Order: sequence, then C-alpha cells, then structure tokens
Amino acid sequence: MTDLLTVEGLTKVFGRKASVVRAVDDVSFSISPGSITTVVGESGSGKSTLARLILGLIPPTSGRIELNGKDVTNLPNRELSGYWREVQAVFQDPFSAFNQFFHVRRLLARSRRLIGVDGDALEERMQFALDQVGLDREVLHKYPHQLSGGQRQRVMIARALMMRPVLLIADEATSMLDASLRANVLNVLTDLRRDMGLTILFITHDIGQACYVSDRVLVMKQGKLVESGPADDVIFRPQNEYTQQLLADVPRLHGEV
Repeated sequence: MTDLLTVEGLTKVFGRKASVVRAVDDVSFSISPGSITTVVGESGSGKSTLARLILGLIPPTSGRIELNGKDVTNLPNRELSGYWREVQAVFQDPFSAFNQFFHVRRLLARSRRLIGVDGDALEERMQFALDQVGLDREVLHKYPHQLSGGQRQRVMIARALMMRPVLLIADEATSMLDASLRANVLNVLTDLRRDMGLTILFITHDIGQACYVSDRVLVMKQGKLVESGPADDVIFRPQNEYTQQLLADVPRLHGEV
C-alpha cells in the first residue's frame, strides 16, 4: 500500500548563530491511508512545529514532505488553498478558533469559498459533517459561548470535514477539555477513521491517549524522533528510556503507590 504522507529528514531551525534552536531535527516517518498515527512528547519536543510544517504554515529549513507521492514541501501561495482542501487541522483551543459573533451555520458556510458548493449542496455538506461528529442541526443556530468545550471542538472537526480532507491533523485537540469531554472527542476521531477511512495525525503530550486511539506511535524529544512503531510495541515494549519515562507518568487505577 502506498503511503499517504511521507516525511523525510524534516528539519526546522529557529534563530541564528549562538541562539539556534532545532525545533524539528531530521525527522522521518510515513503514514498509511486510513490509519491514526500519534506523535507524543512533552511540551517543547517539537510536535506542534512538526504539524505546522506539514500544514505549510511555516517553511522547513531542510527535508521533504510528500502527500500521495507529490512533493508539497514548499508549495507556492497559489497552490496552498488546494492543499488545505486535502489537509485540514484542528487545534488546541476551539474557542479562540471561532469568531465570537458568528453562529455555527455561518462558521461552516464560510467553507463554500474553498469547496465551491452552495445552496442545497452546501446544506448537505454541513449535515454530513455534523452527523459525522455526533451533532444535530440545532447547533447551527448557536454561538460559541452557548456550546460546551466538547461541542466547540466537535464543531471545529465538522468544519474540517466540510473540505472532505484526506488527512486530518489534530494538534493537542483534547488538552483543554476535561476527562469526559476528552474521551468524547477521541471517540469521534476513531469513528471518523472507521466510518470514513479518514487518515489522522494526532498530536498529544499524553501517551495515555496514544494508547487509546493509535495504530502507530511516534515519540519526540527535543525535536528528534526517538522511537516509533506499532502502538502495541511502543506502549507495551518501549525501547527508549524517554518513552519508558512517559509511560511511567501515566496515572494508574491499580498498582503500587
């Protein structure tokens, strides 16, 4: 099976001379279609910088990114809108992603400029997106402050689905939610993979969440990829000391105190 996303030797350096920071340092991996790959690491490990590089929001210092075999490393501005139809993202804070004066219908309808549909076709696209994230049409008339954190995040996922993307990047998409809402959003992601065959790159500092949703796990530390493999191998048979440390910090219901 051909990989959907391939990243080779990706590097991003910030600063100059003595103050250089290698936020992403020679990272290589690939993602198969219809899979959930989780990037895990502590704050400052380079996870979000990696996401922004893949999204084309910042240019890499070196390396290569391919989507479906096409080099998308340094796309010109005129091609980015087409790329963003295929690669969508959901970020950490759903509230700040909203215009507070827009109700949900207006937020979703703004996608018509990119997807090129209107009228009944746009309504059908909105209904499909809401169905996929478990929201009914009543939410269309609500404003951000009228929604729970979990509802806001599901609306943001629905907005991404309006594009019918081939890859969804969820960058710390559950970190601002409480435990029950977090589980709800994780279930939405796994359902999207199951029902739509959507490929997901899930980024989190919580390796416990990686256990729950992942086919593969990539562990980053200080910009480097220090361990990767099938989720069961990384979670239950970690080889790297840093991965072992992350797993040791996961709360357990039973065991020695």
